[in-house]
Amino acid sequence: MITPPSYVLKSEEQYDKPFDSTLTKRLFAYLRPHWKLVLSSLIYMTFATFAAVSGPIFIRYAIDDGLARNDRTRLLIYVFSFLGVSLLQWFFTYLRVKQMAFVGQSVIYQLRKELFEHLQDLSIGFFNRYSVGRIITRVINDVEVLREFVTFGILAILRDIFTIGGIVIAMITMSPTLALLSFSVLPIMYWATIIFRKHARRNYRKVRSAISWVNSVLAENINAVRVVQAFSRQEKNYSHFSQQPNLYHRQTGVQAAFISAVYFPVVDVLGAIIIAVVVWMGGEQISKGIMTTGVLVAFILYINRFFDPIRDLFRRFDSLQSSMAGGERIMNLLDSEIEVKDATNAQEMGDVKGDVIFKEVSFSYPDDDTTAVLENIQFSVPAGSTVALVGKTGSGKTTIIKLLSRFHDPTSGKILIDNTDIREVTQRSLRSKMGIVLQDPFLFNGSVEENIRFGNTSASIDEVMKAATIVGAHPFIENLRNGYQTNVAEGGVLLSVGQRQLLSMARALLADPRILILDEATSSIDAKTEKIIQKGLYELFKGRTSFVIAHRLSTITNADQIFVIDRGKIIERGRHEELLEKRGKYFSLYHTGFEE
Repeated sequence: MITPPSYVLKSEEQYDKPFDSTLTKRLFAYLRPHWKLVLSSLIYMTFATFAAVSGPIFIRYAIDDGLARNDRTRLLIYVFSFLGVSLLQWFFTYLRVKQMAFVGQSVIYQLRKELFEHLQDLSIGFFNRYSVGRIITRVINDVEVLREFVTFGILAILRDIFTIGGIVIAMITMSPTLALLSFSVLPIMYWATIIFRKHARRNYRKVRSAISWVNSVLAENINAVRVVQAFSRQEKNYSHFSQQPNLYHRQTGVQAAFISAVYFPVVDVLGAIIIAVVVWMGGEQISKGIMTTGVLVAFILYINRFFDPIRDLFRRFDSLQSSMAGGERIMNLLDSEIEVKDATNAQEMGDVKGDVIFKEVSFSYPDDDTTAVLENIQFSVPAGSTVALVGKTGSGKTTIIKLLSRFHDPTSGKILIDNTDIREVTQRSLRSKMGIVLQDPFLFNGSVEENIRFGNTSASIDEVMKAATIVGAHPFIENLRNGYQTNVAEGGVLLSVGQRQLLSMARALLADPRILILDEATSSIDAKTEKIIQKGLYELFKGRTSFVIAHRLSTITNADQIFVIDRGKIIERGRHEELLEKRGKYFSLYHTGFEE
């Protein structure tokens, strides 16, 4: 048997969870706004159950009072009464399912809305620890499990209990002897069901693992299709997919089907044995005049209906466990702490000039507070200045930018903008004063115009075109099939990396920020394109406080200040010519990486 990777198995380890009253109260809170619909559905369920249980009684009287006495009038009355209660059962079941489906959809709507809102507010550190796949599983799969249970599970459990109770009462009332005989197989059925559940749960868990593995490999190959084709890995990847995850999924599916194929016939055989015994003993009682034919027929109908809710209850118990596990994972996600929070009395940041001061700023990640990423960073940047941050990978350059944008809070020290501590203003208003251009900018599925207007949705098309022209993006946009209305697809995959960076620069310019951040923004632009945007960058920097992380000399030579970062400290600072004269770390970086 094929064994899936540990990360696939781990995702299903805690799939089953016993009943948790605290968690149940939190989940039922989402039902509270719909209590009237739930209550009416409960009433409909009660009527439907009563109709289902009363059906065989009309069959009994149709036989005993109609057929036996050759009374066609009574026969028709009881036949139509049976049809009537069957229609009532269908009608009330329809109303119950319709209303609970609405409740279930409303619950997942509210849950996904809260999850999405919470994910928007979670700090960057959270997304560093949790993969996108795990988060999507919570929002999609686990919420869907809850919807299934809310829509079909909650009232179904009550329905099964009511149905069993009603059938037991009816059977005992008609014939206590035959009723006790019918119930004698319950211990055997219980034992068979326990064994089935034990094996079925294990195999269903394997099936879920297999599906996760198939989805994971499929998504990985689709996302990396360019790399796969570039290295001619199609045949090997196909072989791996067909002989590992896909084959494992088939094997587990066959095993699960085999277990069901064994269990359900066992239950059917037990029911058939009981019916045979009841027919034999009932026939003896009919011949002696102790029982009527109608009672025996009704009894057999009740036996057929008796085992269904019992089997359904065991299935619902598994659904309950899965819902508890899914609900726990959802609540854990909703309870994930927002590491960077607005202060209780946080104010909106008004117009700013752009003076930036770091006062003795140090930073360590919460899960590794022994290693300082930044240590005692101090500098002052006047409004309108351009600062270049240089240093080796991992020296702390990007962390300085993250702290300025307040994606993290300093472990110690303060960051001031216009002498205001950035922790005293709301994050939304702070970031509205900033424009950020990343090394690998992300574009959303939509037109070029929509992506440029992302930070300023009220901008006109003329303003969009002006921003694109300034940064040098207008010529290539005009050459696209539909110009500014061309769809760039998710992530901007239809554009080159350089084109995406140009659009992100136009997006930043259109937002008109007072503080501009460029994180390796020109690293993927060819020399010709870089010359085109140099003038655009000059316009972009004009009148703004700009922080530039770059590995290319042309981006930083005109900076007002250059900070050389090494192991979380500023070890050199000054202008380009001054730092070269010192023949220190910057001089070394210049000759090994910057010199052109």
